[in-house]
Amino acid sequence: MGANDDGDARAAEGADDGEERRLEPEFDPDADATPCAYTEYREGHDVEDLPATGEGATGLEADVWGALYEIEDPEMPISIVDLGLLYGVEVEDGTATVDMTLTYSGCPARDMLLGDVERAVAAVEGIESVDLRLVWSPEWTVEMVTEAGEDDLREFGLSV
Repeated sequence: MGANDDGDARAAEGADDGEERRLEPEFDPDADATPCAYTEYREGHDVEDLPATGEGATGLEADVWGALYEIEDPEMPISIVDLGLLYGVEVEDGTATVDMTLTYSGCPARDMLLGDVERAVAAVEGIESVDLRLVWSPEWTVEMVTEAGEDDLREFGLSV
């Protein structure tokens, strides 16, 4: 087996016919991964700061948290806040900045949830614009579910 000229893939000689065939590149676990072009990757908060629930929020920020509590996961009767999908909310000069994640990057409800969040936050009186930031760090884990969320999931029939 010999390397081809471009070094990207290996080439193999056919055992019977002598023709060279292209093989896939060798897997290199130490190579840098290429991120998905569909996803913008941003660093999130430390895990110790989660789950974010809006406890202690006041004014417009408390109103935004209230709107977010009304949004349920499309597959389970649990608030996205209690599910631990919200990493933070800040309101400044009429702009609400919402950091959130999903249970995994391939979540089929991604567009629906993002749309629900944007609409709910934009509907809060006093909010002029929404900066919704989808973050993947730290990744979501079941430990981010609040106690109220755990109760909701148990009532739904899931073991947490």
